[in-house]
Amino acid sequence: MTTQSSNNNLAKILIAVLVVLLLSLAGYTYTLIQQNEETVLVLEADKAEVQKELEALVVSYNEILKDNELKDKDLIAARDRILVLLDSVKGYKANLSLISRYKAQVRGLKNERTQLFKRADSLLVITQRLTVEKDSTTAVLNQTIKAVDSVTIANTQMSKSLEKGALIGITNLDATAIIVRKGGKIKQTKRSSRADKIKVCYTIAPNMLAQAGDRLFYVQVMNPDNNVIGDKSSITFGQDLLTYSKSASVFYENQALEVCAIVDGSSQELVKGLYNITVFDAGRQIGTTTLVLK
Repeated sequence: MTTQSSNNNLAKILIAVLVVLLLSLAGYTYTLIQQNEETVLVLEADKAEVQKELEALVVSYNEILKDNELKDKDLIAARDRILVLLDSVKGYKANLSLISRYKAQVRGLKNERTQLFKRADSLLVITQRLTVEKDSTTAVLNQTIKAVDSVTIANTQMSKSLEKGALIGITNLDATAIIVRKGGKIKQTKRSSRADKIKVCYTIAPNMLAQAGDRLFYVQVMNPDNNVIGDKSSITFGQDLLTYSKSASVFYENQALEVCAIVDGSSQELVKGLYNITVFDAGRQIGTTTLVLK
């Protein structure tokens, strides 16, 4: 009996120990589960924080690339690396090793951003200064161009004025019908039936700006039938054809000079009516008058 009673007591003790061990194991297991859940929550929070920081980095890069209109390859490459890392963070389940590595990469990316943004700001300042200098240079250049244009216009106007001032003019243009007597005596007439020729006289005006030397003047006499009388010779000046009655070659010395031309006419050409007489210096008309014969 004594032995059996001892065995029963031992069994009870073993059972009690086992119960205690089981309760302890259950408590330990519950504690582990609680700690694991807390660790997962912490890791998920850390992952969300890393993701948030990476997204903020991407936004900051996009803003500086957009606002400053920079096309810096280093800035673009850095932003693209952040985008790749952000996709990686989103795609992997959080664990302590990954989170630690991601946090280290985020710190490195932040430092890199600081350096790149400083350089970008420096480049922007330089670009703005160069833009200001360029605008200033352009303004000065435009002012210079305007000044040159003004001088050119003034010179052109002056040249035109001098050219115009150098043109020769005539005064005292007069035309009369004449009768040439035997012995060369000349008599004026108003009657077409008695006229033999048309005498045209004029004074070349003095002009110190004109070119001195040999000059050739042309007289054109148009009868009432609108026909040129006299030599009826023709000469071309550019695109213009001039048919003239008589030419006069003179040596011009910038002083007043009297010139006369005698234009022949047949009885068929010297008719009653209005005659138009024009004097030309080269192809330029310099004087005109009329003559009426009865």
